[in-house]
Amino acid sequence: MKKLLAALLLTSTMVAPTFAQDITEFRIGILGGENAQDRLTSNECFRAKTEELLGVPTKLFTPADYDGVIQGLLGGTIDLAWLGPSAYAKAYLTDPEAVEPVLVKVNLDKSFGYYSIGFARKDSGITSLEDMKGKVFGFGDPNSGSGYLIPAIEIPQTTGASMESGDYFGEVRFTGGHEQTIVAVANGDVDAGVTWADGLGEWEDGYNSGALRKAVDSGLVDMNDLVEIWRSKIIVEGPIVLRKALPERVKLDMVAMMASLSYMDAECSYNFMAGEALGLKPVKHQDYESIIESRKSLENS
Repeated sequence: MKKLLAALLLTSTMVAPTFAQDITEFRIGILGGENAQDRLTSNECFRAKTEELLGVPTKLFTPADYDGVIQGLLGGTIDLAWLGPSAYAKAYLTDPEAVEPVLVKVNLDKSFGYYSIGFARKDSGITSLEDMKGKVFGFGDPNSGSGYLIPAIEIPQTTGASMESGDYFGEVRFTGGHEQTIVAVANGDVDAGVTWADGLGEWEDGYNSGALRKAVDSGLVDMNDLVEIWRSKIIVEGPIVLRKALPERVKLDMVAMMASLSYMDAECSYNFMAGEALGLKPVKHQDYESIIESRKSLENS
């Protein structure tokens, strides 16, 4: 990783950025999961660094749902986004030539995966999926890997029933995003929910990175009020993608800048990567072939 980073940085500094003739602006899409203002705040430092690097106005876009970012990438109105694996699978299945995965977050233990975490209020008495029979289960977004796709595949293997409302769970409800799910559980609007976390560190901190960590940092929840009731198998971390049609010079310099972010600005990196992480490493389409097949199978079932 360090050798690649050094090569990228060397290449990036060989030519001064002169992108005005190639692009007139750069647009960054941010998946749902937090309210729009928090998403803008968390990513402002990254936006500013991108604008300085490329020399063109750089804007953040916070669509209401995952599909808004996906459609922006497909339609050419968004240039970069950090997608979940399921969102990347949808984009690829819709148009294989629209985007390319370039980097993935590396956890503190050098892995690049995370978990879908099922959780409930501690005072609810719910400690497992068995306790959720007939109750309301909250899921973030149909295009979220941890917020729906993976649970929709793995949970029926435990319950022996489908994810249809009334089959095993009393209701399967979409909340709109990870933050919304966390708040819904904390407020008692749903009996349990799922969100994402790297599963490293302490539960009380919301783990090292992920939606729970961001909720703790924002003061939205006290993890001592919540309990984990289910955990998926490890999920490959979603990729940062760039629109394939971008000029190669733009793509090269964006990759170099992102790869150096954790070394150059730890605070900006923490905000951008939703908590503590080692940094970013290169990733390829082949790393997501299994999740693409899983999504294809679920859509065809």
